[in-house]
Amino acid sequence: ERNGEYISSKNKKESISCPSPTPVVSPVQCSAPPEALATKIIDGDTIIVEGGYSVRILGIDADESGYPCYEEAKKRLEELVLNKEVRLEKDLTDIDQYKRCLRYVFLGTQNIALRLVKEGLAIARFYEPDAKYKKEITLAEKTAIENKIGCKWEK
Repeated sequence: ERNGEYISSKNKKESISCPSPTPVVSPVQCSAPPEALATKIIDGDTIIVEGGYSVRILGIDADESGYPCYEEAKKRLEELVLNKEVRLEKDLTDIDQYKRCLRYVFLGTQNIALRLVKEGLAIARFYEPDAKYKKEITLAEKTAIENKIGCKWEK
């Protein structure tokens, strides 16, 4: 082989074409629209929107079924967004390992993750590189802890 060419057994020069390396991209991406009706609440940090798209709310972690704040967080999220038009805002990561859309969820201008943390129903949880609202959500959590607000922090 010499400079992208090789000499075949018949002494003919033939070109070798090598594809350029391409980044590995997950074949699945989120197709949920930027605005959609919240049609079902799975738990305190996951909703289903019109079209059947599962959306994991970025910036928080709420209790799963069987844990102390599960019912309260789920019920509050239902009160806030169920059957309402929400805005879905992407950070850097599109989907998680469960193929859920990763989005910040807004009702009007209200950041739902921030609201749930302020009310002590979820904790602040960020995974780099998705940290767009980290400062305000972390501050809200600190305030909720200090003031023993909500089922996560009240004694």
